[in-house]
Amino acid sequence: MHDSLKAIGEKFNLPGTFYACETITNGNVNSTYKVTYLDKGEPVSYIFQRINTYAFHKPEEIMMNIDRVSNHIHEHFPDEQTLVFYNTDEGHNYCYDSSGDFWRVMNYVDSITFNATDDTAVIESVGQAFGHFTMQLSGFDGNLLYETIPNFHNTAARLDKLFADAAEDPKRRRSKVQAELDYISSVKDLASDLSIRFNNKDLPVRVTHNDTKCNNVLFDRVTKKPLVVIDYDTIMPGMAIYDFGDAVRFIANTADEDEPDISKVSFDIDKYRAFCKGYIREVRDSITQEELDSMGLATFSITIELASRFLDDYLLGDEYFKINYPEHNLVRTRCQLALAKDIWSKMVQLNAIVKEVAEQ
Repeated sequence: MHDSLKAIGEKFNLPGTFYACETITNGNVNSTYKVTYLDKGEPVSYIFQRINTYAFHKPEEIMMNIDRVSNHIHEHFPDEQTLVFYNTDEGHNYCYDSSGDFWRVMNYVDSITFNATDDTAVIESVGQAFGHFTMQLSGFDGNLLYETIPNFHNTAARLDKLFADAAEDPKRRRSKVQAELDYISSVKDLASDLSIRFNNKDLPVRVTHNDTKCNNVLFDRVTKKPLVVIDYDTIMPGMAIYDFGDAVRFIANTADEDEPDISKVSFDIDKYRAFCKGYIREVRDSITQEELDSMGLATFSITIELASRFLDDYLLGDEYFKINYPEHNLVRTRCQLALAKDIWSKMVQLNAIVKEVAEQ
């Protein structure tokens, strides 16, 4: 790998002498390496990534989105820690190697991450980081970005597809999941409401991250304060409140996303409150009252949407999500539906917390 990475560095005209490289194992999609150069005797590290073009069919559009977003953040927040994507002589923030693989290079940020946490102070900081990201891009027109995954969070379209596939039932699995289909049908209109309002232009188009897991925030090793949000591959135009909802869906679940014992699944109000404190503190002056009022519903809607995606994949023969055993997607579906039911049972509390935090 040494020679290949050295050749990539030459395409990006990185200063200094190639010194060392190591594989970074975090992440399941792209291949990532920390590469260190000696520049005037001092070590300077970079992140090299080979993009999985099977997962990302239009990598150049992804990098154009990244270029526009990262340039906007760097221009308007020059004194803050940001991601920097380097350019080739051709002015591109990507290149192809001799094998046709697609590469990019960015700055390395010395930091730590958390894959999951019960620490409400850390959760508040995760909320702060994603809220700050939304605020930083509140003045950027999301319509200028490519929709690299069409209808990614179009809940109405996702649910329509689920019921169309259930009607066709190509793998003859519908009889096993009728209870799940019945419940999703009963909340279909409610869960689809925000996406329909968004498609009707009743909610603003914003830059959305679309992968708001806590391990996509880098933290200072000493102070444990958030430094920067990373992983821009799924940046697209969308609803900021879905970024919020997806983040709390993941971080406030008391169980794993594929917990088979749904009695262990619930929505942790204290974690929700902590995330709200960090997030709303950053965005309250840059989003609308309607968006604030919709945060609880967004949390419910995105959870139903993910359940529908797991269930649809199960009905179609488990072609999209990687499974570890035959009914893995069905277990995931039931876990998310149990979570959605608990979220809905606490909706009055969730809305009250948003209002309380926003008024502080």
